[in-house]
Amino acid sequence: MEICTIGGYEEVGKNMTAVKVGDDVIIFDAGIYLPPLIELQEQESFIRYNEHMLRKLKVIPDDLVLDKLGWTDKVRAIIIGHAHLDHVGGVPYLAHRYPKAEIIATPFTMEILNSIYEDEKLVLRNKQRTIKANSRLKLKTPNGELDLEFINTTHSTIQCVFVVWHSKEGGVFYALDFKFDKHPIIGEPPNYSRLKELGRKKQIKCLIVDSLYADTDRRTASERIARDLLEDALSVIRDRNSALFITTFSSHIARLKSIVEFGKKTGRQIVFMGRSLMKYLNAAKKVGECPFYHQIRLMKYRKQINSFLKKVEDERGKYLIVCTGHQGEKGAILDRIINDETPFKFRAGDNVIFSSSVIPVSQNINAREKMDKKLRAKGARIQTDIHVSGHGGREDLRDLVGMLEPKNIIPAHGSLEQEIPMVELANEMGYKSQESVHLSSNGKVVKI
Repeated sequence: MEICTIGGYEEVGKNMTAVKVGDDVIIFDAGIYLPPLIELQEQESFIRYNEHMLRKLKVIPDDLVLDKLGWTDKVRAIIIGHAHLDHVGGVPYLAHRYPKAEIIATPFTMEILNSIYEDEKLVLRNKQRTIKANSRLKLKTPNGELDLEFINTTHSTIQCVFVVWHSKEGGVFYALDFKFDKHPIIGEPPNYSRLKELGRKKQIKCLIVDSLYADTDRRTASERIARDLLEDALSVIRDRNSALFITTFSSHIARLKSIVEFGKKTGRQIVFMGRSLMKYLNAAKKVGECPFYHQIRLMKYRKQINSFLKKVEDERGKYLIVCTGHQGEKGAILDRIINDETPFKFRAGDNVIFSSSVIPVSQNINAREKMDKKLRAKGARIQTDIHVSGHGGREDLRDLVGMLEPKNIIPAHGSLEQEIPMVELANEMGYKSQESVHLSSNGKVVKI
């Protein structure tokens, strides 16, 4: 078994891993690295992205390493675990290199992928196959069949799966990204019984695992905690003459559901603004996972948004605005408002709730610091971190390893500094560095 750690092993983003057994290769995820893309967007008003540009900026993974290895023509499938851009966003620019590979994902993830193709005016020529959580698939190849399994898990978006390739050399378990939430707002809890069964049968040869918060001594809290935080944050806003804005991750359908449920109790009309919010909500609606769709107004285009923000300026207490911009992204709705590019102006006593965390990269941290400073200067009341993470902490990782009992572990999804604590945890649990726990880097091959 050979595992090429293509991307996401030296940074938070552009996740991509290729696994080879015999003459068959499977690619897990093909994401993008957002910070250089954000910088490019700050410089240009409109960009049509292409593969060459994104490779030069190191936005997409450097999968050309597979050409050097002689693996490219052996890729049978590209499997996407969930719908976040750092896992699916690179597919439109890379999939053409693997024309015989099927793209496999849950219905929601596939809807998001197809929306990216549509936005960028690209054509997806690879065969698509949608799968359900807790299902199994026999994928035919020139060499026989590949035995693939998709196990339900929870994260900060919907329809997320662990992926297992039951190969002739043993199981490869791909666990990017996850948290163990026993009380999810949408969907079912993780399939603990199947994880334990795989461990009892000693079926996992290698676990490739999300290690972003391996240094955090905690179990990540359930999404129902975020619901309580939201309810509390909204309950203290009583000034009917003040504006109310909430911003969160557009892909976090469960969080958006909670915002709508508690937002209705304020008596305000709920209005969603922004292209990415519309993209994710429309995808959720298509797969039957957006029960609140008809309880909101949804706006995408700049002229329409600006026209409506003029109404909000005049009737501040009438609306609850859910918008993009929680990372301080240039050009997002919240950024445009703060920089006086819309008819609405924040003033003393207005409310902004950040139902999100700051993604731990320097560009986002700096952008949010600037945004918060500008909001305070305008007299806005800010509530931040009304949020729980979608990534497991150290104790969740301990539980996953304990249930699966894999023979080998490869930490992923972070810088080397963020992955080292996962190595240390594995050492605590009896694994030996570079023998059974392997700290890799982008473009390297781990042979087991």
